[in-house]
Amino acid sequence: QLQFVESGGGLVQPGGSLRLSCAASGFTVDYYSVGWFRQAPGKEREGVSCIRRGGSRTNYLDSANGRFTISRDNAKNTVYLQMNSLEPEDTAVYYCAATGYYCSASPSEYDYWGQGTQVTVSS
Repeated sequence: QLQFVESGGGLVQPGGSLRLSCAASGFTVDYYSVGWFRQAPGKEREGVSCIRRGGSRTNYLDSANGRFTISRDNAKNTVYLQMNSLEPEDTAVYYCAATGYYCSASPSEYDYWGQGTQVTVSS
């Protein structure tokens, strides 16, 4: 059974940092493109960042450039999203997802999803 388990979310003050983890089981993340998405209340799910099988990375949010970094630890079969300088607008449920194809900002291109982890940025 292929599944992801996300962790690392929580409440943080503006300007703070969080590192989200996405641990895979039942498959090897190095063989897939893995993306991070987020969904704020009342909004559509949007792509944040993606890391391909070869390790190349794509950021989909202009607002996250220079603040968010995706990475992968093959030994731990885990993908991370390091988030720095967090802003209230970053508040959302964050999901990781995998596809056997290329990275895409479209959630419909992904086959396997985690349950999500809540990130709240507030003073």
